[in-house]
Amino acid sequence: MEGNGGCFSSFIQSSKPYIAMISLQFGYAGMNIITKVSLNRGMSHYVLVVYRHAFATAAIAPFALVLERKIRPKITFPVFMKLFVLGLLGPVIDQNFYYAGLKFTSPTFSCAMSNMLPAMTFVMAVLCRMEKLEMKKVRCQAKLIGTIVTVAGAMLMTLYKGNIISFPWSAHSNNTNNASSATNNEDKDWLKGSILLILATFAWASFFIIQAVTQKRYQAPLSLTAIVCFLGTLQSIAVTFVMEHKPAAWTIGWDMNLLAAAYAGIVSSSLAYYIQGLVMQKTGPVFVTAFSPLMMIIVAVMGSFILAEKIYLGGVLGAVLIVMGLYSVLWGKYKEYKEKEAESFKIPQAIKGSTATTGDITASLQDIEIQKSTQPNPKE
Repeated sequence: MEGNGGCFSSFIQSSKPYIAMISLQFGYAGMNIITKVSLNRGMSHYVLVVYRHAFATAAIAPFALVLERKIRPKITFPVFMKLFVLGLLGPVIDQNFYYAGLKFTSPTFSCAMSNMLPAMTFVMAVLCRMEKLEMKKVRCQAKLIGTIVTVAGAMLMTLYKGNIISFPWSAHSNNTNNASSATNNEDKDWLKGSILLILATFAWASFFIIQAVTQKRYQAPLSLTAIVCFLGTLQSIAVTFVMEHKPAAWTIGWDMNLLAAAYAGIVSSSLAYYIQGLVMQKTGPVFVTAFSPLMMIIVAVMGSFILAEKIYLGGVLGAVLIVMGLYSVLWGKYKEYKEKEAESFKIPQAIKGSTATTGDITASLQDIEIQKSTQPNPKE
């Protein structure tokens, strides 16, 4: 009995990262569906961004104040400027473009486009000389090929729609909504939404590049997130005052608009950050990112049920290419991660076989720990 109990306990412990990441994908999927409903009912995406990050700041700031009160470094002017740019790129540019693209397209399409993120981040890291492109190595070839395939998938989704794929539960809704008079306007909106989603992904990739640099100078992740959310809230308020001239746009009651803002802020920003951080400590960043295509599948099923969403052949084919490219890039990153891990163990082994003193060994081990702590973490 004790052996069976131990096996079951071991199974539960090993399954926790998988359960956490699968649950998180359902949480992200719910955010996309709820937000789409809210936008369809007329809520301004500018106002939604403001309320979302206000909720996110309120949710994560208390934890940052308590848990990091002893390790929080001082904010210098260069660090503040980086935090300011992070608030502009993430909460303001990325979220507004993403919500606008979501409004013009569909939740499934938006989720598929967001899978371009690792490939786009890789391209920007190469351009910023944060990554070396060593084409003789298989891992670099895999990342480059994956990036090309991902871009091809995004272009296919943007330029080709194809026939509607009908599900048994959504066939009647697709037939009744197939009005030819609205086709031209719908195609224009689809192209506009695709461009906005690509721009949102580009802004999000830029966010991660600058975040990797900022984390080396400001090593308090909870405080960094809280400050970025707070600055993003202030910047979003300024943008909303410029773009939204009707005071009624700010009105929010006990309705779907409040649910969309609170859900996105608490679940998709604060809670998701905490869960991803815990999982990433045990499994690494590649494991976290590998689950993102699951969200697209969940959203496709939920969207066809709840929103009677139209899913086109071009979108499915493009999504398949994007997922193939995504896993090719992630495989390359995984191999790179393992190579760095192996290199970090070579030095202690060499020291062990030499005539070094105890002080030399301790200093070398400290150098290795410093190198590990300063390596930028790629995105999920």
